[in-house]
Amino acid sequence: MKRALPLALLFALAACGAQQAGEPVERMAIGPNGGGKALPTGKDKASDAPSPTPTESVASACKQVTFDGAKLTDCIADPAKHRIALVLGPRDGAPYRGFAQLAAKRSDDAPPVLFAMNAGMFDGEGKPIGYYVQGGDRLKELNRNDGPGNFHMQPNGVFYGGKGDWHIRTSNDFYHSVADRPDFGTQSGPMLLIRGKLHPEITEDGPSRTVRNGVGIDPQGRAHFVISDEAISFGKLARYYRDVVKAQEALYLDGGVSALWDPATGRMDSRGPLGPIVVVSEK
Repeated sequence: MKRALPLALLFALAACGAQQAGEPVERMAIGPNGGGKALPTGKDKASDAPSPTPTESVASACKQVTFDGAKLTDCIADPAKHRIALVLGPRDGAPYRGFAQLAAKRSDDAPPVLFAMNAGMFDGEGKPIGYYVQGGDRLKELNRNDGPGNFHMQPNGVFYGGKGDWHIRTSNDFYHSVADRPDFGTQSGPMLLIRGKLHPEITEDGPSRTVRNGVGIDPQGRAHFVISDEAISFGKLARYYRDVVKAQEALYLDGGVSALWDPATGRMDSRGPLGPIVVVSEK
């Protein structure tokens, strides 16, 4: 497997400049000021580490699908049955940076994890670079700054909600429309779909390829967390949300380091250090 470049070199390349319109960019390893260099793309394995033992008592909420010749995994959270939480790290501690660390620290009386996925972009320490609310506590304010990389590919957006009420809005729409703090919220970018249409800088199937993941809400209010099982374009992931999920809004979560933990099947991806993690459990 290819390895990411040293963090110091990534920060040194912060002045790469914004991507030209119409040519989607790769996920950036974003430093404190929003700069960085694209992480490796392409033929990633799910993990080099042995998979954990499947949790047979928990049915998988994830299904493998094929769309336009690409293999994807679609994990569905239903607000009638499931709870969504964002997790960064232990209270007053450093971010977990991966599912294994999260699993090791999860208390015995916590509800079983249905599935978990990386949930937004982060700096070199694993801390979110955009709006982030965990358990009703806002740890990072909304970021409406311009800059390089996928996060700043405007419009970006916020995935947020509470008990059984989940939404995706562009960051500007969120700023002007949402007054009450949600139970959870994470900002990432770019938006994949806006009112049922592809982001204006995302083509149907551009040349950029990497493992990617995102979130979108279907007409029934369910959240679809989709991760590609091979390198794909922004456009292919966006079109899956448009054509199959029938979402009006969908948000890109990351690429290159995109990872899924599905205890029911024993899958626990580990492509690189993570930041925010979304955890879905039974109510």
